[in-house]
Amino acid sequence: MLLLLNKPFQVLSQFTHDGDKDTLASYVDIADVYPAGRLDYDSEGLLLLTDHGPLQHLIASPKFKMPKTYWVQVEGDITAEAIDQLSKGVELKDGLTKPAKCQPIEAPNIWQRTPPIRERANIPTSWIELQITEGKNRQVRRMTAHVGFPTLRLIRAAIGPYSVENIPVGTYETVEPTETLAAQVKEFEREKARKPASSHRRRPHSGQRALPNGQRNTRRSDRSQPTSRTRGKR
Repeated sequence: MLLLLNKPFQVLSQFTHDGDKDTLASYVDIADVYPAGRLDYDSEGLLLLTDHGPLQHLIASPKFKMPKTYWVQVEGDITAEAIDQLSKGVELKDGLTKPAKCQPIEAPNIWQRTPPIRERANIPTSWIELQITEGKNRQVRRMTAHVGFPTLRLIRAAIGPYSVENIPVGTYETVEPTETLAAQVKEFEREKARKPASSHRRRPHSGQRALPNGQRNTRRSDRSQPTSRTRGKR
């Protein structure tokens, strides 16, 4: 099972609480699913969740290189030079980013953010679409800041073939993995079965269920499992 969630702004990509911050528990009520990768607290848009460990591993793994597409609102009128720099890669503190696909776009037809972005008098904003295949910490924000256009709003629009379009903010829908992805999962499981199990694998802490790929699930189990699309609060 694969869930496509349109994560709202200022929601943690986890089910366990951290102070008074909102979490996925407010929007997903299916038991035993967990995020395939992360999306920052102050970013919005597509987050994939699954109950299948190998599928989660493939989607989240940097080696898998599933492209991620972002709609980015930046401060200032983006220039052709900045677009070219972002496309070729920019030098960050943790290394040069890989070549990306980048282009200016019109403001997308999207939901209102709560709270809205900060507005500065006499300073325009513009939008770009940026597609990357890596996942450095807060990479998109650091990339746009490096070329002189700070990110004001960041929306993940797509991961591979899966898109956030037509999914209202704060809601999710369930889909089946594509044939290509399903085949890659089977190949990953076959390769894993051929490798000897490590005798040094750490045991999960109390209250955490070990996942098929050896990670830990901090999702609290809730045995009520709706079968239809569910909308959470907005």
